[in-house]
Amino acid sequence: MKILFTHQNAFGQYLHLARHLASVPSNEVVFITQRPDVEMPGVRMVRYKPRRPVTPQIHHYLADIEAAILNGQEVARVALELKQSGFVPDLMLGHNGWGEIWYLKDVFPNSLLLGYMEFFYRFRGADIGFARGEAEMFDTALRIRTKNLGNLLGLDAIDWGHSPTQWQRSLYPATVQPVISVVHEGINTSHVMPDPLAQLTLSNGNVTVSAGDEIVTYVARNLEPHRGFETFMRSLPKILSQRPRAHVIIVGGDGVSYGRQLPDGQSYKQRMLDEVGPALDMSRVHFLGHVPYSTFVKVLQVSRAHVYLTFPFVLSWSMLEAMSAGCLVIGSRTPPVEEVISHNANGLLADFFAPDEIAQHVIDALSDRRQHDEIRNAARATVINKYDLQRVCLPAQIGLLEHLLR
Repeated sequence: MKILFTHQNAFGQYLHLARHLASVPSNEVVFITQRPDVEMPGVRMVRYKPRRPVTPQIHHYLADIEAAILNGQEVARVALELKQSGFVPDLMLGHNGWGEIWYLKDVFPNSLLLGYMEFFYRFRGADIGFARGEAEMFDTALRIRTKNLGNLLGLDAIDWGHSPTQWQRSLYPATVQPVISVVHEGINTSHVMPDPLAQLTLSNGNVTVSAGDEIVTYVARNLEPHRGFETFMRSLPKILSQRPRAHVIIVGGDGVSYGRQLPDGQSYKQRMLDEVGPALDMSRVHFLGHVPYSTFVKVLQVSRAHVYLTFPFVLSWSMLEAMSAGCLVIGSRTPPVEEVISHNANGLLADFFAPDEIAQHVIDALSDRRQHDEIRNAARATVINKYDLQRVCLPAQIGLLEHLLR
Protein backbone atom coordinates (compact mmCIF):
# COMPACT_ATOMS: atom_id res chain seq x y z
CA MET A 1 0.00 0.00 0.00
CA LYS A 2 1.14 3.55 -0.72
CA ILE A 3 0.52 6.09 2.04
CA LEU A 4 1.05 9.85 1.99
CA PHE A 5 1.24 11.91 5.19
CA THR A 6 1.46 15.68 5.44
CA HIS A 7 2.08 17.72 8.58
CA GLN A 8 4.14 20.90 8.62
CA ASN A 9 5.69 19.98 11.98
CA ALA A 10 6.39 16.28 11.38
CA PHE A 11 5.65 13.94 12.81
CA GLY A 12 3.00 15.59 14.97
CA GLN A 13 0.02 13.37 15.69
CA TYR A 14 1.30 10.75 13.21
CA LEU A 15 4.50 9.63 14.94
CA HIS A 16 3.29 6.19 16.04
CA LEU A 17 1.01 5.50 13.07
CA ALA A 18 3.67 6.45 10.51
CA ARG A 19 6.24 4.29 12.29
CA HIS A 20 3.87 1.33 12.31
CA LEU A 21 2.89 1.66 8.64
CA ALA A 22 6.54 2.11 7.62
CA SER A 23 7.44 -1.13 9.41
CA VAL A 24 5.30 -3.15 6.99
CA PRO A 25 7.64 -4.15 4.11
CA SER A 26 4.92 -3.97 1.45
CA ASN A 27 4.07 -0.34 2.29
CA GLU A 28 5.59 2.72 0.66
CA VAL A 29 5.32 5.73 2.98
CA VAL A 30 5.99 9.36 2.02
CA PHE A 31 5.80 12.26 4.49
CA ILE A 32 5.52 15.90 3.34
CA THR A 33 6.65 18.45 5.94
CA GLN A 34 8.35 21.79 6.49
CA ARG A 35 10.71 20.38 9.13
CA PRO A 36 14.26 19.86 7.87
CA ASP A 37 15.54 17.92 10.88
CA VAL A 38 13.42 14.76 11.15
CA GLU A 39 13.84 11.30 9.67
CA MET A 40 12.19 7.93 10.21
CA PRO A 41 13.30 4.50 8.97
CA GLY A 42 11.18 3.39 6.02
CA VAL A 43 9.71 6.84 5.43
CA ARG A 44 10.65 9.06 2.51
CA MET A 45 10.70 12.66 3.75
CA VAL A 46 9.80 15.43 1.28
CA ARG A 47 10.32 19.04 2.40
CA TYR A 48 8.52 22.16 1.30
CA LYS A 49 8.44 25.85 2.12
CA PRO A 50 5.80 28.46 1.26
CA ARG A 51 7.05 30.51 -1.68
CA ARG A 52 6.40 33.86 -0.06
CA PRO A 53 5.20 35.37 3.23
CA VAL A 54 1.66 36.54 3.86
CA THR A 55 0.76 39.76 2.07
CA PRO A 56 1.57 42.79 4.25
CA GLN A 57 -1.50 44.73 5.36
CA ILE A 58 -3.89 41.97 4.30
CA HIS A 59 -7.22 42.10 6.13
CA HIS A 60 -6.51 40.65 9.57
CA TYR A 61 -9.34 38.13 9.25
CA LEU A 62 -7.50 36.58 6.32
CA ALA A 63 -3.84 36.42 7.40
CA ASP A 64 -4.08 32.84 8.70
CA ILE A 65 -6.14 31.81 5.68
CA GLU A 66 -3.61 33.17 3.21
CA ALA A 67 -0.78 31.45 5.10
CA ALA A 68 -2.67 28.17 4.85
CA ILE A 69 -3.34 28.68 1.13
CA LEU A 70 0.37 29.20 0.56
CA ASN A 71 1.06 25.94 2.42
CA GLY A 72 -1.63 24.10 0.48
CA GLN A 73 -0.37 25.34 -2.87
CA GLU A 74 3.17 24.18 -2.17
CA VAL A 75 2.02 20.79 -0.87
CA ALA A 76 -0.06 20.41 -4.05
CA ARG A 77 3.04 21.17 -6.16
CA VAL A 78 5.03 18.55 -4.24
CA ALA A 79 2.16 16.07 -4.63
CA LEU A 80 2.09 16.71 -8.39
CA GLU A 81 5.81 15.95 -8.59
CA LEU A 82 5.21 12.72 -6.68
CA LYS A 83 2.43 11.82 -9.09
CA GLN A 84 4.63 12.51 -12.10
CA SER A 85 7.30 10.24 -10.59
CA GLY A 86 4.76 7.41 -10.36
CA PHE A 87 3.74 7.67 -6.70
CA VAL A 88 -0.06 7.63 -6.39
CA PRO A 89 -1.18 6.99 -2.80
CA ASP A 90 -3.94 4.62 -1.82
CA LEU A 91 -4.41 6.65 1.34
CA MET A 92 -3.58 10.22 2.37
CA LEU A 93 -3.53 11.58 5.93
CA GLY A 94 -2.95 15.13 7.10
CA HIS A 95 -3.71 17.78 9.69
CA ASN A 96 -6.30 20.24 8.46
CA GLY A 97 -5.06 23.16 10.54
CA TRP A 98 -2.48 24.63 8.17
CA GLY A 99 -4.08 24.13 4.77
CA GLU A 100 -1.80 21.33 3.69
CA ILE A 101 -4.60 18.88 2.83
CA TRP A 102 -6.95 21.32 1.09
CA TYR A 103 -5.80 20.65 -2.47
CA LEU A 104 -4.53 17.06 -2.26
CA LYS A 105 -7.70 15.63 -3.81
CA ASP A 106 -7.20 17.92 -6.80
CA VAL A 107 -3.93 16.11 -7.45
CA PHE A 108 -5.05 12.62 -6.38
CA PRO A 109 -8.84 12.55 -6.90
CA ASN A 110 -9.09 8.77 -6.47
CA SER A 111 -6.97 8.53 -3.31
CA LEU A 112 -8.74 8.41 0.05
CA LEU A 113 -8.08 11.40 2.32
CA LEU A 114 -8.38 11.15 6.10
CA GLY A 115 -8.19 14.57 7.77
CA TYR A 116 -7.17 15.32 11.34
CA MET A 117 -9.89 17.73 12.48
CA GLU A 118 -8.50 19.17 15.68
CA PHE A 119 -10.52 22.26 16.52
CA PHE A 120 -13.53 24.15 15.12
CA TYR A 121 -13.45 27.72 16.39
CA ARG A 122 -16.44 29.02 18.31
CA PHE A 123 -17.34 32.54 19.42
CA ARG A 124 -19.08 31.01 22.43
CA GLY A 125 -18.61 27.68 24.17
CA ALA A 126 -14.86 27.25 23.71
CA ASP A 127 -11.74 29.34 24.40
CA ILE A 128 -12.96 32.67 23.01
CA GLY A 129 -14.45 34.77 25.80
CA PHE A 130 -13.44 32.28 28.50
CA ALA A 131 -10.96 34.60 30.20
CA ARG A 132 -12.55 36.74 32.89
CA GLY A 133 -12.59 40.44 32.21
CA GLU A 134 -12.19 39.90 28.48
CA ALA A 135 -14.41 42.45 26.75
CA GLU A 136 -16.77 40.92 24.21
CA MET A 137 -16.21 42.55 20.85
CA PHE A 138 -18.59 42.12 17.94
CA ASP A 139 -15.60 42.05 15.61
CA THR A 140 -14.38 38.88 17.31
CA ALA A 141 -17.44 36.93 16.21
CA LEU A 142 -16.87 37.93 12.59
CA ARG A 143 -13.17 37.09 12.77
CA ILE A 144 -13.80 33.67 14.31
CA ARG A 145 -16.46 32.81 11.74
CA THR A 146 -14.00 33.73 9.00
CA LYS A 147 -11.23 31.75 10.67
CA ASN A 148 -13.31 28.61 10.11
CA LEU A 149 -12.97 28.99 6.33
CA GLY A 150 -10.05 26.59 6.63
CA ASN A 151 -12.09 24.06 8.58
CA LEU A 152 -14.84 24.21 5.99
CA LEU A 153 -12.42 23.82 3.08
CA GLY A 154 -10.90 20.82 4.79
CA LEU A 155 -14.27 19.24 5.48
CA ASP A 156 -15.14 19.58 1.80
CA ALA A 157 -11.85 17.98 0.76
CA ILE A 158 -11.70 14.94 3.04
CA ASP A 159 -13.37 11.57 2.65
CA TRP A 160 -13.44 11.12 6.43
CA GLY A 161 -12.15 12.92 9.51
CA HIS A 162 -11.00 12.11 13.01
CA SER A 163 -10.64 14.07 16.23
CA PRO A 164 -8.77 13.04 19.38
CA THR A 165 -11.58 13.65 21.90
CA GLN A 166 -15.36 13.68 21.98
CA TRP A 167 -15.42 17.31 23.08
CA GLN A 168 -13.22 18.47 20.20
CA ARG A 169 -15.47 16.59 17.76
CA SER A 170 -18.55 18.20 19.35
CA LEU A 171 -17.36 21.67 18.30
CA TYR A 172 -17.83 20.81 14.62
CA PRO A 173 -21.23 21.47 13.01
CA ALA A 174 -23.73 18.73 13.78
CA THR A 175 -24.18 18.06 10.07
CA VAL A 176 -20.56 16.89 9.67
CA GLN A 177 -19.98 15.13 12.99
CA PRO A 178 -21.18 11.79 11.54
CA VAL A 179 -18.10 11.70 9.25
CA ILE A 180 -15.65 12.45 12.09
CA SER A 181 -14.48 9.53 14.21
CA VAL A 182 -12.99 9.97 17.68
CA VAL A 183 -9.59 8.28 17.81
CA HIS A 184 -6.81 9.49 20.09
CA GLU A 185 -3.14 9.26 19.07
CA GLY A 186 -2.38 7.18 22.14
CA ILE A 187 -0.04 7.21 25.14
CA ASN A 188 2.88 4.82 25.48
CA THR A 189 1.97 3.60 28.95
CA SER A 190 4.81 1.06 29.02
CA HIS A 191 7.28 3.95 28.78
CA VAL A 192 5.44 6.63 30.73
CA MET A 193 4.84 4.79 33.98
CA PRO A 194 5.40 5.25 37.71
CA ASP A 195 8.95 4.84 38.96
CA PRO A 196 9.31 4.90 42.76
CA LEU A 197 13.10 5.19 42.33
CA ALA A 198 12.99 8.16 39.95
CA GLN A 199 15.36 11.04 40.62
CA LEU A 200 15.90 14.33 38.85
CA THR A 201 18.80 16.71 39.23
CA LEU A 202 17.65 20.20 38.44
CA SER A 203 19.48 22.43 36.00
CA ASN A 204 21.52 24.32 38.57
CA GLY A 205 22.94 20.99 39.78
CA ASN A 206 22.42 21.94 43.42
CA VAL A 207 19.10 20.16 43.97
CA THR A 208 18.26 16.53 43.36
CA VAL A 209 14.65 15.50 43.92
CA SER A 210 13.18 12.00 44.17
CA ALA A 211 9.81 10.32 43.83
CA GLY A 212 8.04 10.77 47.15
CA ASP A 213 9.44 14.24 47.80
CA GLU A 214 7.12 17.23 48.00
CA ILE A 215 7.28 18.08 44.32
CA VAL A 216 4.70 20.18 42.48
CA THR A 217 4.86 20.08 38.69
CA TYR A 218 3.40 22.09 35.84
CA VAL A 219 3.99 21.44 32.13
CA ALA A 220 2.97 23.33 28.99
CA ARG A 221 4.51 23.90 25.58
CA ASN A 222 4.61 27.59 26.49
CA LEU A 223 3.82 29.36 29.75
CA GLU A 224 0.66 31.26 28.78
CA PRO A 225 -2.91 32.04 29.87
CA HIS A 226 -4.56 29.38 27.66
CA ARG A 227 -2.87 26.72 29.79
CA GLY A 228 -3.60 28.41 33.11
CA PHE A 229 -0.08 29.61 33.82
CA GLU A 230 -1.28 32.80 35.51
CA THR A 231 -3.62 30.94 37.87
CA PHE A 232 -0.93 28.37 38.66
CA MET A 233 1.60 31.05 39.55
CA ARG A 234 -0.94 32.78 41.80
CA SER A 235 -1.39 29.50 43.69
CA LEU A 236 2.30 29.21 44.57
CA PRO A 237 2.64 31.74 47.43
CA LYS A 238 0.11 29.79 49.52
CA ILE A 239 1.62 26.42 48.60
CA LEU A 240 5.21 27.37 49.36
CA SER A 241 4.36 29.22 52.56
CA GLN A 242 2.45 26.25 54.00
CA ARG A 243 4.84 23.58 52.71
CA PRO A 244 8.37 24.83 53.44
CA ARG A 245 9.98 21.67 51.99
CA ALA A 246 8.10 21.76 48.70
CA HIS A 247 9.78 22.39 45.36
CA VAL A 248 8.02 23.49 42.18
CA ILE A 249 9.16 22.31 38.75
CA ILE A 250 7.85 24.24 35.74
CA VAL A 251 8.39 23.02 32.16
CA GLY A 252 7.61 25.24 29.18
CA GLY A 253 8.93 27.98 26.94
CA ASP A 254 8.51 31.73 27.06
CA GLY A 255 6.61 32.02 23.77
CA VAL A 256 2.87 32.00 23.05
CA SER A 257 1.28 29.07 21.25
CA TYR A 258 -2.34 30.14 21.69
CA GLY A 259 -4.11 33.40 22.38
CA ARG A 260 -2.88 36.94 22.67
CA GLN A 261 0.76 37.77 22.09
CA LEU A 262 2.44 40.25 24.41
CA PRO A 263 4.44 43.20 23.06
CA ASP A 264 7.90 42.30 21.77
CA GLY A 265 10.35 41.29 24.45
CA GLN A 266 7.68 40.49 27.06
CA SER A 267 6.65 37.09 28.37
CA TYR A 268 3.90 35.84 30.65
CA LYS A 269 6.58 34.22 32.77
CA GLN A 270 8.20 37.57 33.55
CA ARG A 271 4.83 39.24 34.01
CA MET A 272 3.84 36.68 36.64
CA LEU A 273 7.22 36.82 38.35
CA ASP A 274 6.76 40.58 38.62
CA GLU A 275 3.36 39.98 40.21
CA VAL A 276 4.00 37.09 42.63
CA GLY A 277 7.78 36.64 42.60
CA PRO A 278 8.40 38.76 45.72
CA ALA A 279 6.16 36.35 47.69
CA LEU A 280 8.05 33.23 46.51
CA ASP A 281 11.16 31.50 47.73
CA MET A 282 12.73 31.33 44.28
CA SER A 283 15.31 28.78 45.44
CA ARG A 284 12.41 26.31 45.43
CA VAL A 285 10.88 27.32 42.07
CA HIS A 286 12.65 25.77 39.10
CA PHE A 287 11.92 26.90 35.52
CA LEU A 288 13.35 24.25 33.19
CA GLY A 289 12.22 25.74 29.87
CA HIS A 290 11.86 23.17 27.08
CA VAL A 291 13.35 19.81 28.03
CA PRO A 292 14.11 16.50 26.27
CA TYR A 293 11.30 13.96 26.42
CA SER A 294 13.27 11.73 28.80
CA THR A 295 13.56 14.62 31.26
CA PHE A 296 9.86 15.40 30.89
CA VAL A 297 9.02 11.82 31.90
CA LYS A 298 11.30 12.09 34.95
CA VAL A 299 9.53 15.32 35.94
CA LEU A 300 6.24 13.43 35.98
CA GLN A 301 7.71 10.46 37.85
CA VAL A 302 8.98 12.59 40.74
CA SER A 303 5.77 14.63 40.96
CA ARG A 304 3.57 14.49 44.06
CA ALA A 305 1.01 16.93 42.63
CA HIS A 306 0.73 17.80 38.93
CA VAL A 307 -1.33 20.85 37.98
CA TYR A 308 -2.94 20.88 34.53
CA LEU A 309 -5.13 23.84 33.63
CA THR A 310 -6.59 24.71 30.26
CA PHE A 311 -9.13 26.93 28.61
CA PRO A 312 -11.87 24.97 26.79
CA PHE A 313 -9.39 24.07 24.07
CA VAL A 314 -7.33 21.19 22.68
CA LEU A 315 -6.48 18.65 25.39
CA SER A 316 -2.71 18.31 25.90
CA TRP A 317 -0.97 14.95 25.64
CA SER A 318 0.91 15.95 28.80
CA MET A 319 -2.16 15.57 31.01
CA LEU A 320 -2.71 11.98 29.88
CA GLU A 321 1.01 11.28 30.20
CA ALA A 322 0.93 12.64 33.75
CA MET A 323 -1.93 10.26 34.58
CA SER A 324 -0.02 7.40 32.94
CA ALA A 325 2.98 8.21 35.15
CA GLY A 326 0.77 7.86 38.22
CA CYS A 327 0.55 11.55 38.98
CA LEU A 328 -2.16 13.06 41.10
CA VAL A 329 -3.52 15.53 38.55
CA ILE A 330 -5.19 18.69 39.79
CA GLY A 331 -7.07 19.73 36.68
CA SER A 332 -9.28 22.60 35.66
CA ARG A 333 -13.02 22.09 35.69
CA THR A 334 -13.26 22.67 31.94
CA PRO A 335 -14.79 20.37 29.28
CA PRO A 336 -11.59 18.90 27.79
CA VAL A 337 -10.38 17.86 31.25
CA GLU A 338 -13.78 16.70 32.49
CA GLU A 339 -14.02 14.27 29.57
CA VAL A 340 -11.16 12.32 31.17
CA ILE A 341 -11.05 13.19 34.88
CA SER A 342 -13.84 12.70 37.40
CA HIS A 343 -13.30 14.57 40.66
CA ASN A 344 -12.05 12.37 43.50
CA ALA A 345 -12.10 9.31 41.24
CA ASN A 346 -9.05 9.56 38.97
CA GLY A 347 -7.97 13.12 39.71
CA LEU A 348 -9.00 16.33 41.39
CA LEU A 349 -10.80 19.23 39.72
CA ALA A 350 -10.78 22.91 40.58
CA ASP A 351 -12.12 26.12 39.12
CA PHE A 352 -9.73 27.38 36.46
CA PHE A 353 -9.68 30.86 38.02
CA ALA A 354 -9.36 29.77 41.67
CA PRO A 355 -5.71 29.75 42.78
CA ASP A 356 -6.68 29.21 46.43
CA GLU A 357 -8.70 26.09 45.57
CA ILE A 358 -5.86 24.74 43.45
CA ALA A 359 -3.36 25.52 46.18
CA GLN A 360 -5.42 23.69 48.80
CA HIS A 361 -5.61 20.53 46.65
CA VAL A 362 -1.84 20.67 46.20
CA ILE A 363 -1.22 21.25 49.91
CA ASP A 364 -3.42 18.27 50.79
CA ALA A 365 -1.45 16.11 48.35
CA LEU A 366 1.86 17.23 49.81
CA SER A 367 0.69 16.81 53.41
CA ASP A 368 -0.14 13.10 53.13
CA ARG A 369 1.95 11.04 50.74
CA ARG A 370 -0.47 8.09 50.63
CA GLN A 371 -3.83 9.85 50.90
CA HIS A 372 -4.46 9.90 47.13
CA ASP A 373 -2.91 6.58 46.11
CA GLU A 374 -6.23 5.14 44.95
CA ILE A 375 -6.79 8.20 42.75
CA ARG A 376 -3.28 7.90 41.29
CA ASN A 377 -3.85 4.22 40.50
CA ALA A 378 -7.21 5.00 38.94
CA ALA A 379 -5.63 7.74 36.82
CA ARG A 380 -3.13 5.30 35.33
CA ALA A 381 -5.87 2.70 34.84
CA THR A 382 -7.93 5.26 32.90
CA VAL A 383 -5.11 5.88 30.46
CA ILE A 384 -4.32 2.18 30.09
CA ASN A 385 -7.96 1.31 29.44
CA LYS A 386 -8.87 4.19 27.13
CA TYR A 387 -5.72 5.76 25.69
CA ASP A 388 -3.03 3.07 25.65
CA LEU A 389 -1.07 3.29 22.42
CA GLN A 390 -0.53 -0.40 21.68
CA ARG A 391 -3.74 -1.89 23.10
CA VAL A 392 -6.32 0.76 22.25
CA CYS A 393 -5.38 3.71 20.08
CA LEU A 394 -3.06 2.30 17.44
CA PRO A 395 -5.44 -0.63 16.74
CA ALA A 396 -8.30 1.89 16.50
CA GLN A 397 -6.34 4.02 14.02
CA ILE A 398 -5.46 0.99 11.91
CA GLY A 399 -9.06 -0.19 12.10
CA LEU A 400 -10.26 3.19 10.84
CA LEU A 401 -7.84 3.05 7.90
CA GLU A 402 -8.94 -0.48 7.02
CA HIS A 403 -12.58 0.55 7.21
CA LEU A 404 -12.00 3.47 4.84
CA LEU A 405 -10.08 1.32 2.39
CA ARG A 406 -12.92 -1.23 2.35
